[in-house]
Amino acid sequence: MNELKLLGSSKTTYVDKYNPSLLECFQNPQMDVAYEISIEAPEFTSLCPITGQPDFATIKIDYSPDQLCVESKSLKLYLFSFRQEGSFHETITNNIARDLFNLLKPHWIEVQGCFTPRGGISFWPKVRLEKE
Repeated sequence: MNELKLLGSSKTTYVDKYNPSLLECFQNPQMDVAYEISIEAPEFTSLCPITGQPDFATIKIDYSPDQLCVESKSLKLYLFSFRQEGSFHETITNNIARDLFNLLKPHWIEVQGCFTPRGGISFWPKVRLEKE
């Protein structure tokens, strides 16, 4: 657990520009069991890359860990780093899936961005990545 820098730190710094290096992980305590982890972040925000208006979403993450699990405080700070990022919903969802997949190397991961309607239309991109 010594490799975790953010958990338990007395002063939390919030970075509001996309920063995948904020993500941290720890050893899977149940490697002998095939299981899934579901995470829901209902207060995600980013910016529309064209208008600069805020976008709001619930980010849903499901994965089957292999050797590593994501540390929750680092995930919270990572998701917060999108706050001032101007990106399309599809790009954000793909970036989250790819960043977590590259860090954790899970059996599989699925990320869905459930964005609130823009112009009366909801976009809910979903990405699934699997080990080969």
